[in-house]
Amino acid sequence: MRCRPRVWHGEESVMPEVYSFSTIPAKILLPIDFSPSSHEALEQATVLAQHFHAEIYLVHVIPESAGLEAAKKQAEQDFAVSVAALAAKGIKATFSVEVENDTAGSVLDVIEREHIDLIVISTHGLTGWHPLVFGSIAEKLVRLVHIPLLLIRTEKPESSVKVASGRLMEWW
Repeated sequence: MRCRPRVWHGEESVMPEVYSFSTIPAKILLPIDFSPSSHEALEQATVLAQHFHAEIYLVHVIPESAGLEAAKKQAEQDFAVSVAALAAKGIKATFSVEVENDTAGSVLDVIEREHIDLIVISTHGLTGWHPLVFGSIAEKLVRLVHIPLLLIRTEKPESSVKVASGRLMEWW
């Protein structure tokens, strides 16, 4: 972090230079758990990407566990559908499947690695994976990120069962 001198009440102090970001995002990060809530966040990110001519970077974090390869394969298949749907709308999209037990930490790593300008995240994801996974992840990210964050408030899921609907199937 670079520092620059700043004068305050006649005394010199050192203030950290804030991570700079453009007011117009070029790259939008969307953490996805494939829940209806993350689908709503994808719809909002799509509107923003179209408006700002931005790229979308999708990320899914899988906790280290048995059945890891099957979960990664399923996520990649689901992302392929999303990327194709975004491309059809003229939006460049890329994705990654991260394997990490610390979901928020993994998202922070992606923000830095991919030079993300804006993060869009929903308040509630799948329950049953971890209790209120994206609720707690969203709270952590609100406190920790140094870039603009759009928090999409969604209803708390009624159960841990993923309900397939025609609308949801547009993306995955």
